Amino acid sequence: AEQAEEEGVTSAEVLVPCGGGGLTSGIALALEARTPSFRVRPCEPEGFDDTTRSLASGKIERNATLSGSICDAIITPQPGNITFPILKRLAGPGLVVTDEEALRAMALAFTRLKIVVEPGGAVALAAALFHGEQLQEDAAIVVTSGGNVDDEMFGRALALRG
Repeated sequence: AEQAEEEGVTSAEVLVPCGGGGLTSGIALALEARTPSFRVRPCEPEGFDDTTRSLASGKIERNATLSGSICDAIITPQPGNITFPILKRLAGPGLVVTDEEALRAMALAFTRLKIVVEPGGAVALAAALFHGEQLQEDAAIVVTSGGNVDDEMFGRALALRG
């Protein structure tokens, strides 16, 4: 928020990888206190978009399964009982990305930003890169998290650069 203000950004959407909602709701609470004109948008992998669906319905929705995505670090059964009310109050609609989009975001993060990000930690960057039409503000701030990726998965991501 401070860096954005230094750059003259007064309103933005803050895209955050979301599993149970701890990181996302924590950021939302911090922004509410510091920069209420910034709005958090939870980002999730396709098929494991329990928070996105929960925000749309207004009640906690569960994922049908807990496996089947490369974004395993953020796959949870449902939004947290403590975190969901915070997200319901403060977050904008969720954004959903495919596994391939997460891999492409990993490759771009490495190539352009020189950072290594695991698949689940790359979903917010993937949302910004490949679903920008769903954003409502001119400015987007992206949170990436986690660098726990094995050689095979990272190789799959880098193969998409070409």
